[in-house]
Amino acid sequence: MPNLLGELLPMILGNILAPLWLIIVLLLLASPGGVVKASAFVLGMTLTRVAQGVIFGIVLASASDRPAGDRSLVVATLNLFLGILLMIAAFKKWRKEEDPDEPPPKWIQSLNQTTALKALGLGALGIAVGPKLWAFTLSALAAINAAEIDRTSAIIAYAAYIVFAQILLILAILVSVVVPQGSRALLQRAIDWLTTYNRPISITVALVFGLYFIWGGVSKFLGL
Repeated sequence: MPNLLGELLPMILGNILAPLWLIIVLLLLASPGGVVKASAFVLGMTLTRVAQGVIFGIVLASASDRPAGDRSLVVATLNLFLGILLMIAAFKKWRKEEDPDEPPPKWIQSLNQTTALKALGLGALGIAVGPKLWAFTLSALAAINAAEIDRTSAIIAYAAYIVFAQILLILAILVSVVVPQGSRALLQRAIDWLTTYNRPISITVALVFGLYFIWGGVSKFLGL
């Protein structure tokens, strides 16, 4: 299990360090009824990730009778694919091209007027249409499958991946619940800072993790 946690950590950090989703949650929290809307948004993300886990967990489990080497090749392929996606995303962000993982700007502009139901849909759709997020999740599922653990442990490991991938979003909501008055100024400062530095953070995260996953994929293929 410790080895598996080490395998999942880069996927978790890749999710945590993506500033867009935290910006959306902070903007929702700053709007009227923000705790309910932000919670609905995170719930939508969670439901999509659970659905991905169920569907692709079954697909990967059906191939569990294959040799361990074959399963390692699946992990290596996904790592390499994810690394390439992240490098492309870093290049596009550097060139100021549109990132397919990001919702249209008009969605962000309308967050103040959105309802909890729409926030739920936005969270679900954001995970469903983001190619990098798909790659993170599939890589995590492949790593769990390659770890050759029992089904209960695999479910626990994937649940932990979901929770930790969204930990900053969950913490932001909890802070707003515990200290609703004192958190307003903090939320605004966080929104301003993340909005200002969104581009350099996104480029750095995509570049660093892109290189990491490409090296991980290549090293697995070469048996290093």
